[in-house]
Amino acid sequence: MQVENKLSPSEEQIKGFFAPGAEGPIYMVNLLKFREKAEYADGRETDLSGVEAYALYGAAVSKILVNLGGGGMFNAKVERLVLGEVEELWDSVAIAMYPNRQAMIKMMQSEEYQAIHHHRDAGLAGQLNIETTNAAGIWLGDTGIG
Repeated sequence: MQVENKLSPSEEQIKGFFAPGAEGPIYMVNLLKFREKAEYADGRETDLSGVEAYALYGAAVSKILVNLGGGGMFNAKVERLVLGEVEELWDSVAIAMYPNRQAMIKMMQSEEYQAIHHHRDAGLAGQLNIETTNAAGIWLGDTGIG
């Protein structure tokens, strides 16, 4: 299995955004790797760390998500790898819920999102985004199974 952090989706992945998807909510799992120091594309000087720049993006995008009927579901610092192997761990895991794939597209195309997106790019060294659904109807919350 090859794992490669990216900042932008490939052409094929962009086409996937516009393809028909599962009905109902999607849960975007974000595996985030931060830059040590924020790097803005316009070359501006900053004392912000990557985490701090991304936090500016995260606070603003959370408000947009709520207005679209979604929201942040989970955000946590990665501590260690318990099972499996990867070359390098991510720094943080976040899960955001969108009422449907169209809501995510609407967010990404909005002026509000475009106005804050530069903080995301400045703060991240790369990430993986994994679109998930509960289409299988499986919930393990009360079983103790992890």
